[in-house]
Amino acid sequence: MRKLILFLWLSALALPAFADVTAPNGRTIDCFCTDKSGSRIELGEFICLQVDGRMFMAQCQMSLNVPMWREISPGCLSSQLELPTNDLPHSSPNASIIQ
Repeated sequence: MRKLILFLWLSALALPAFADVTAPNGRTIDCFCTDKSGSRIELGEFICLQVDGRMFMAQCQMSLNVPMWREISPGCLSSQLELPTNDLPHSSPNASIIQ
């Protein structure tokens, strides 16, 4: 629960980071990060990065006018799905309904 609250709080702080950068001539500069496969990740987005055998949550941020990854927390957020137990009755395609 603490990680979720921290994630939401950090997301709220990152809202100004979603703005594009405007050059002095008025041209909009599109800033973004890229992941390991080269896919575009927008400023303020969080992903799980694996670097040198470490896995951590990182956020795409700007630093000195350069998009960069900042480590937010060790480890990565994940979900866990419990497998069904074998003692549940299974139906077969040829099973008939008894009433």
